Amino acid sequence: MEHERIVILAHEKFPGRAKTALGVMRYGDQEVKAVLDRDRAGERVNDHVGDVQDAPIVSSFEEAYEAADGDITALYIGIAPIGGGFEDSWRGDVIDAIEAGCDIVSGLHYFLSEDEEFATLAAEHDVELWDVREPHADLTVAGGASADVDADVVLTVGTDCSVGKMTASYEIVEAARAHGIDAAFIPTGQTGIMIEGWGNPIDRVISDFTAGAVEEMILEVGDDHDLLVVEGQGSIVHPAYSAVTCGILHGAMADGLVLCHETGREVVHGYESFDLPPLSEYIRLYETLAAPIHETSVVAGALNTRNVADDEDAVAAIEEYAETIGAPAADPVRDGADAIVEAIVDGLGGELGAGGTTR
Repeated sequence: MEHERIVILAHEKFPGRAKTALGVMRYGDQEVKAVLDRDRAGERVNDHVGDVQDAPIVSSFEEAYEAADGDITALYIGIAPIGGGFEDSWRGDVIDAIEAGCDIVSGLHYFLSEDEEFATLAAEHDVELWDVREPHADLTVAGGASADVDADVVLTVGTDCSVGKMTASYEIVEAARAHGIDAAFIPTGQTGIMIEGWGNPIDRVISDFTAGAVEEMILEVGDDHDLLVVEGQGSIVHPAYSAVTCGILHGAMADGLVLCHETGREVVHGYESFDLPPLSEYIRLYETLAAPIHETSVVAGALNTRNVADDEDAVAAIEEYAETIGAPAADPVRDGADAIVEAIVDGLGGELGAGGTTR
């Protein structure tokens, strides 16, 4: 997907509920020509988010296509509602994009390739409908082999959904590379797969094969790098998504965990009747649950302080978080992930990827 020229659909959700769109704009190689959001048409991306590539916000694909003089190769669905459904109000933009000869990339649970209207049009116009949440056909159960690769493995785990696990994972990879460590990102969700162009959508995999899908990716690249950072999903206490979290935890057989949390989060997002447990309980749960498969520990924390305006307050929150979890912590977006990488190196024995010496 390198150097694609894309439009991202984020109607009525940008930027607050457009995690996929922001992830692609922040970490992808794609050139974003426009973002579609009827509610913010006429504005620009950087009016709302300053640390991603800028682009105009327009009301329709037709408007974006005209403004770009037709220089668009794909339309990305940049939002993923709870349940992953397709909203029919998006249909016109998808049809216009297909008829303009653009591929469609979607991370929804609703597969566009199984939509008769879209599939027929795509065949007529020779474009690809890529449903990134469609699992590989040959997945199988795990064999407990992830620990055998040369690379060390770190997994980001969360106190809840949407606390910044993917963001933390990418920032850790970038900081590790800046430290001279050959690091790679292991994508387990739709946004990471869109950015990387490969991966297994763990939340769509048959439950028996979840750990195996993670293991497959680690075995594929684990001897080519010093450090693998596996993108976590959900939370071990989430009332809907805990099974995905557990499957990744066991399939990754991680040497270290980075616990991700958002300041001020006290209840499960979207399930507000469920309170989040104390941070110490997460550490106990993750480490204890992992131990029968592969012993690991929380070696660092990533705190999302996007809701804290004052820098001094953010520093205080990070210091309190580090003290609470008993490990170094940072906000990888606000401060960079250097401290997290240093904690990973220290926590894994001070040497990464040297023939698996820390494993």
